[in-house]
Amino acid sequence: MVAAYENLSRDRRLKHIYNLADFEHSAHKLLPRALSAYVFGGVEDNQTLARNRSQFDDYSLLTRVLSDVSSRHTTHSLWNRSYAAPFGIAPVGVSALIAFNGDNVMASAAYKLGVPMILSGSSLTRLEEVKQHHPDVWFQAYLPGQPDLQDALLARVAAAGIDTLVITVDIPVWANRENNMRAGFSLPLRPSLALLIDGVLHPRWSLGTFLGTLQSRGMPHFENSFATRGAPVFSSAAVRDTTGRDHINWNHLARIRRLWQGKLVVKGVLSVADARLCQQYSADGIIVSNHGGRQLDTVTSPLQQLPLIRQAVGQDYVVMMDSGIRRGTDVIKALALGADFVFTGRPFISAATVAGVVGVEHAIGLLQQELERDMGMLGLNRIADINRECLT
Repeated sequence: MVAAYENLSRDRRLKHIYNLADFEHSAHKLLPRALSAYVFGGVEDNQTLARNRSQFDDYSLLTRVLSDVSSRHTTHSLWNRSYAAPFGIAPVGVSALIAFNGDNVMASAAYKLGVPMILSGSSLTRLEEVKQHHPDVWFQAYLPGQPDLQDALLARVAAAGIDTLVITVDIPVWANRENNMRAGFSLPLRPSLALLIDGVLHPRWSLGTFLGTLQSRGMPHFENSFATRGAPVFSSAAVRDTTGRDHINWNHLARIRRLWQGKLVVKGVLSVADARLCQQYSADGIIVSNHGGRQLDTVTSPLQQLPLIRQAVGQDYVVMMDSGIRRGTDVIKALALGADFVFTGRPFISAATVAGVVGVEHAIGLLQQELERDMGMLGLNRIADINRECLT
């Protein structure tokens, strides 16, 4: 539990970082405007993005006293696998363009501190390489539209020794991300005078991340969209490779379930009906998510749907959640409302941007430390003790 403060004392980049929000504020200053809009923006009027956070304010915690919390710990098991805490790193696309070697940086820190990480299907680092940094890494796939491409991708993921496959299902069509367009972020990335000026005004990113990546790896490509290497980020093919999913349906999930022998998770579920269908189609678990507020504006928040979904699928089915987690109290509220595990992405890629591996380690340590402290205040010793009685 002292790891976070040890990092703070030895790295000047972390001098004024006390919580996950501090990492986001710092990364916002370091990143060019276009990339900052991509990371921190939502969709249209950002109402879903804001609601993901404000929803936590609808619940208050109820403390219990004189409970002897001297044996408290944050370790938690999922599918008979023990983790240091009940949270992990959510998938973040193009991480290696946001932070130098971003995918490997987050994977290394997560593995060292014993929490899971989900590698994004729109990452710029080969999944086989990332797995060397986190042998237990999960892989998130955006299913290609054609069955033969789906089969080849699954075969590649299995051959890499990845056990947990996460299928993201809430992007049938492209979202209306006006924030990105106003800031100059698009796929493919288009070089322009505005982007050049923005890069000059953010030299740490330009020299350390962009030029560092070009020198060490060459032009970034989407490495994990298919079984073979995908398009470069500056190519028009990048758009073609990320479309054509509007016809994917439950039959595709049934087919994936027949082919995939490991754990199968469906990410992007919000409705009770869909949660029940995932259970019916033998998915091992679901992630209740609205894609961090990046897909459909004014859609309901995952936290609001959690208790309804938990009641519908029963206590034994694995239900996870992402979108809006920033504090230890957020983790507790989500678990109390029915989540077995939670994920968050923006704070950890922000930490990688600010201070690399040590930054992500510090972020994990901060959240774990908050969680452990909050449990003590609530009179709890184990994650399993968190339940609805903790909330009012």
